[in-house]
Amino acid sequence: MTTDADNVPRNCSASTLARLVPCLLLQDRKLVKTVRFARPAYVGDPINAVRIFNEREVDELAILDINATPQAKSPNFELIETIVSEAFMPVAYGGGIRSVDDISRLFSIGVEKAVLATAAIENGHLLAEAVQMFGSQSIVACLDIRKNLFGKYEAYTRCGTHKQSASPMEIVARFVGSGAGEVLINSIDRDGTMTGYDLKIIAEIAARVSVPVMACGGAGTLADAREAIRAGASSAAAGSMFVYHGKHRAVLINYPTSEHRQEAFEGKS
Repeated sequence: MTTDADNVPRNCSASTLARLVPCLLLQDRKLVKTVRFARPAYVGDPINAVRIFNEREVDELAILDINATPQAKSPNFELIETIVSEAFMPVAYGGGIRSVDDISRLFSIGVEKAVLATAAIENGHLLAEAVQMFGSQSIVACLDIRKNLFGKYEAYTRCGTHKQSASPMEIVARFVGSGAGEVLINSIDRDGTMTGYDLKIIAEIAARVSVPVMACGGAGTLADAREAIRAGASSAAAGSMFVYHGKHRAVLINYPTSEHRQEAFEGKS
């Protein structure tokens, strides 16, 4: 029996400098966690979570509003500003972004990176315009992916509800061609399962693009993050791993020490 890990290159070692990024999901001002983009469960207050991550010296934080785009809402700038004002680390934000004005406002309240998902695909010009105005280093293009019944990867928008006719590879090529500085690959199938990243699609995309790839969806342990880096990702994002603890998934905001991360990435734990 082979696994995804058996199908990825092994000439790329995990770097101790690789970013390990908590990914927080917002829903109506609450912090939630989903499983395969469904069944959002309340896990706490986003401000409290950010304060805990401050204490853990997190390098970077990603915040995604899962209600904004499906409900055709703009970003909740007031809430985002409050969250960012509490954060000691750079914050990337996605959800409800539909214009360069939205991005400009996000940057004016302290957001470091704008994450474009649905808008990057459905609005053909926004990604390129954002890169031209703010620079590629400030713009992350996000792609939600799942397998169909035949094992073929397909791309989705609007929080996993709208299937795209173009293939994931075609869409990622567009992202890079438009100047995106980073590509976030989010596995719908692995989201919230804590069973490991989809290493196969991470390796395929990382091998074909010249920009950093952030893996998301499925992390349960630091070893999973290490394997994502070895598969070609430049960074690993995770949600459940940083908000749950133990087999019963008790809510406990956590983040490993730099020493623990280094040991895990070197295969010592």
